[in-house]
Amino acid sequence: MLDGAHGGFDINAVLHGKTTPVFFGSAANNFGVEHLLKGFLEYSSEPLPRKAKNGLVPLDHQAFSAFVFKVQTNMNPLHRDRVVFARVCSGIFYRDMPVYHARLGKEIHLSDPYNLFGRSREAITEAYPGDIIGFVTKLDFRVGDTISIDPLLVFEEIPRFAPECFAFLHNTLSSNYKPFRKGLDHLLAEDIVQAFFLQNSGHATPLLGAVGPLQFEVMQYRLKDEYKAESRLEMMPWKILRWLKSSLEDKDLRQRLPQEAELATDDQNRRVILFSTDWSLQYFSEKNPLVTFFDTPPVDT
Repeated sequence: MLDGAHGGFDINAVLHGKTTPVFFGSAANNFGVEHLLKGFLEYSSEPLPRKAKNGLVPLDHQAFSAFVFKVQTNMNPLHRDRVVFARVCSGIFYRDMPVYHARLGKEIHLSDPYNLFGRSREAITEAYPGDIIGFVTKLDFRVGDTISIDPLLVFEEIPRFAPECFAFLHNTLSSNYKPFRKGLDHLLAEDIVQAFFLQNSGHATPLLGAVGPLQFEVMQYRLKDEYKAESRLEMMPWKILRWLKSSLEDKDLRQRLPQEAELATDDQNRRVILFSTDWSLQYFSEKNPLVTFFDTPPVDT
């Protein structure tokens, strides 16, 4: 299988983000971990400038900036901690420095930064471009967030792909609603699945979107294992989601939708339409040339 699927190894393609090396092993059994770490050192590049919405940010930019690429809950189950991982992209980070959270639009303090390796944590006082810092926080952080001392600096988010499976997740015990809702919010922040909000919906939870059903199984397992919250999955009939740009108001869009299609927004309040079939999407596109569709979130220009 590997001989047939393997497309050859090209280090230039790796460095340009076109392919990703795959290592096989087991962290639980400590098999292949050293091979992975050595491979990372061998095949990865030095820190590079990152693209922001207003241009490329060089490493020697005077303003500290960092990009959140991972959020992990329950790394210490006894404390229900939530660790945010960010890559320093420019400037120098100092412990307790005030920084600006671009999405929330407010100033925050990161008082407990760490270097993390497996279960070990080492407190740090400063970090430089290319360093990965982790910090425990109760603030609303999500994958793709920008933190910086420059309020105008906002990095482009990690590309999202249109989900193909949709479901609502229901709490099965009214007495467990609080841990169910807390766990759902925490896991959504990790980007295990995407969240969408149907207009005029009577559901208490968002519509969940995934590329494959395994993502729903992972979420349900973690809700039960980490938050002791049982859940019931209600699969929905939509198979296609597209982000859109249009001058039409929501009311006009809803009147034009084919049967079973729905108008919604994602977690960044960008409009999307859900379709049950390819034919339905194609029919709507032909009848509504003023609506432009995207299979990834459109970039504002």
